[in-house]
Amino acid sequence: MKNIFNNKYGFIKKSLIVSSLLVAVVSFNSCSDDFLNQPAYNSSDTESVFTNLETADAFVQGLYRGLVPTEMFYQLGAGDTVTHSAEDGSTNNSKYNICNYQYDAYTPNTVTGIYSAMYAVIERTNIAIDRLGDMAASSKRDALLAEAMAIRAFCYYNLIRVYGDVPAIWIPLEEADPNDPNTLYPKRASRDVIYDKVIADIQGSINNMPASNGTPERLNKQSTNALLAKIALYAAGYSLRWDLNTGAAGTMSRRPDNARIQQLYQIADTAAAAVINGGTNSLVQAQGGKSGFEALWFNFDRRNFSAVNQEMLWHIAEYGPNTNSAFGVYAHPGSRGGTYGSRKALQFILPSYYLSFNAADKRRDVATTSYSIYFLNTGLANDTWVDVGTTYSCIMSGKFRISWCVEPQAADARNLNIPIIRYADVLLMYAETQNYLNSGPTAAGIAALQQVRNRAGIGSLPIPSGQQAFESALVQERKWEFSDEFMLRTDLIRMNKLESEINATRQTMKNLSNRTGQFASTPVYRLYKYHKNTQVYGDPFLAVTYIDLTDPAQIAQVQAVPTNSSGYAAYQTTLKAIALANGQTSTADDKWYPANMFQAYTSTFNGNARKAVGFTAGFNQLQVGNIIYTKPTGSAENGGTYPNWIEGGGDGLFYGFVPNKTELLPFAAASAGHPLIDNPNLTQLPGY
Repeated sequence: MKNIFNNKYGFIKKSLIVSSLLVAVVSFNSCSDDFLNQPAYNSSDTESVFTNLETADAFVQGLYRGLVPTEMFYQLGAGDTVTHSAEDGSTNNSKYNICNYQYDAYTPNTVTGIYSAMYAVIERTNIAIDRLGDMAASSKRDALLAEAMAIRAFCYYNLIRVYGDVPAIWIPLEEADPNDPNTLYPKRASRDVIYDKVIADIQGSINNMPASNGTPERLNKQSTNALLAKIALYAAGYSLRWDLNTGAAGTMSRRPDNARIQQLYQIADTAAAAVINGGTNSLVQAQGGKSGFEALWFNFDRRNFSAVNQEMLWHIAEYGPNTNSAFGVYAHPGSRGGTYGSRKALQFILPSYYLSFNAADKRRDVATTSYSIYFLNTGLANDTWVDVGTTYSCIMSGKFRISWCVEPQAADARNLNIPIIRYADVLLMYAETQNYLNSGPTAAGIAALQQVRNRAGIGSLPIPSGQQAFESALVQERKWEFSDEFMLRTDLIRMNKLESEINATRQTMKNLSNRTGQFASTPVYRLYKYHKNTQVYGDPFLAVTYIDLTDPAQIAQVQAVPTNSSGYAAYQTTLKAIALANGQTSTADDKWYPANMFQAYTSTFNGNARKAVGFTAGFNQLQVGNIIYTKPTGSAENGGTYPNWIEGGGDGLFYGFVPNKTELLPFAAASAGHPLIDNPNLTQLPGY
């Protein structure tokens, strides 16, 4: 059977083998220069590749390439009630629509790349699993086999959490029966059957995984246990289910067999406990004047992996011209020219999330920034770049900020590895399984949550004692901890919290816009301290100093922005006095400028206020997609109505969300190359 596809489909085998081996040689150049000295294989024969463990290892390493398609972060990295889309032009673009759950099968407003990318990797894992099974048993062979199975499991986990029931393919194409119509045109299979298969694969092989694979860029026993816990929680959790035979509309529910649900939670609990009790992983703690959370992400961005790999159980290698992805280009503060180049941020942080953090929480100013990088005058080499304070409609993502990174090789290649599983995730998964299995939080589960909170600086916050209240606390903790790590959207689905979180966020944003409810006393004016950007990669700068103004007399003073430069010196004297009255001293060279946080960044007042520190006319913009930042947040600042990005017909937050429909994405059917066009045996998601 091995050569049955040689005539019509032989190109598949050759292209997969060549690409896998060549990719393997370059994928791990971030961790081992020695690997680059291996020969550049070009064999088109799968049997020759798997005649020795060295070439088999190279093939397995090549499986990691393409595991995180760009759509995972630029499409599905938003819409999670934390991160939102921001692009130029109108709100009628694919990223903004998908972020707001407005998608269909027949336009660009759907996600196609994840489907094709995952099945490309699945085909390669099937080849590896099949050929490794023919090799003589050894600890190395068994470890490679376990690694390939875990990678295949990760692919199916990605497919199911995006599309629901998907085709199940377990053997290489060249091994399949060409007379079986399901070979080239496979139908959807039950997600429960797929989950049970990949979970059993991991359970049966995990003891063959090494304690270390040389780098967390490859799976090892600890990270595979973490992956097992995650997949088991998804398998046990909620998802949009429908009858595959009738195509009747579905509902959000768990799988029907409760006994299996209990088993899956126990599997997740045992796997998470194995990581926790393994003794090799821990949370990154404070160091060098940085909080633990700041030290984690600063060192990760700097590729100082030795300082963070205790927490980063698994991250995908992305370094150099052959492996670099666009990851991190979309979610960052935005930069206009200078050393970092012009990098336009295409995502922003909802201010409801920014304002949700406890005052003591060290994570807020790491995960988010209230500044962007822009120049004062012309943008020429001798200009001054500024970390300029922003307003509530342009709070930016901060974990992968440009200035923390190593120097990239191109504007769309940030040299950022892609984080997949952290130890903090394991702790919160364990807290969740303990809560479920024991009908309420246990001492061990509380201790796991407490570790995450202690590192964040909010260990004194009360922890709920009831099962539902504890679960809700975990939902919020995951939001604070995992922003921009492209897991929150589907985590909310598996915990059956997406609809409630969407509705709560809509109302919270309306309250913020109206300054009612929890935001009744939220200050309108903020006084930012002028800060120059050093324009050096590795700049440890964290946050612009600011003062929230509440004193009516001080507010009246900052509102009196001079209309020409002759009044700027006196205005600065006034602002320094206000800063001093609020506990902030100033040097002779320090400058301050106010911002109306509820107006657009580009409002007349905010533009004039920045002129007081040197911004010239005409530079009242940011290197951020302009859908949002040019609009206000406040209803009073918008003529008494909500800005349309908060509440508007066809524009407001999550305007396309339809319960029991949009929790999953439809298969694309716009043209050739899309799943529903290429495979006539696929059925569409109900409602499309």
